[in-house]
Amino acid sequence: MIRTLVVDDHSMVRSGLMKILKEEEDIEVVAEADGYTQLINCLKSVLPDVVLLDISMPGKNGLEIVKELKQSYPNVKTLMLSMHPEERFSVRAIKAGACGYVTKESAADELVKAIRQVYHGGKYITAVVAERLANSFELDSNKLAHERLSDREFQVLSMIAAGKKIKDIATELSLSPTTVATYRARILEKMQLKSSVEITSYALRNNLIE
Repeated sequence: MIRTLVVDDHSMVRSGLMKILKEEEDIEVVAEADGYTQLINCLKSVLPDVVLLDISMPGKNGLEIVKELKQSYPNVKTLMLSMHPEERFSVRAIKAGACGYVTKESAADELVKAIRQVYHGGKYITAVVAERLANSFELDSNKLAHERLSDREFQVLSMIAAGKKIKDIATELSLSPTTVATYRARILEKMQLKSSVEITSYALRNNLIE
């Protein structure tokens, strides 16, 4: 039996995921969590085989959480779930320690297949992710500017490019506006850009936003 813990900050999404998984005879949903704090509390009482983890959550995001899980619970497999297309966060998720990356638009049978695959020690990586992962190991000098950003900086870049204001980003990420402004300043410096408009333009050119 594959003991699975579902982590997503939207209750309807969690309910939908658990409904899919409970229909499988070899998968047992042992707990659910709406974010980092609840996840850690769950892990104190139950140790799952697989954590199905949403990448975008308030406060500590999925990329940060997967790094912590890999260090503190090395035997727990993490499968990253995201509403973003594969080209957005997949490589970062795998490098952070996730065993696979599945979009929320994926069919139910693909999600189940991914859980079984990572449970048995494999990686669930599509051809698109595999190609991007291979390309990511090129020398830093050949990387695109956004690939040099930290995970949090990249998350803020994506939100700025999507048209969100500093105060809205701060609220969504449970950060102070000053902290978000600092991330924005770092992004501009690292990418040699001058404004949020240029960030959006860059993101559109590189298919980082729809």
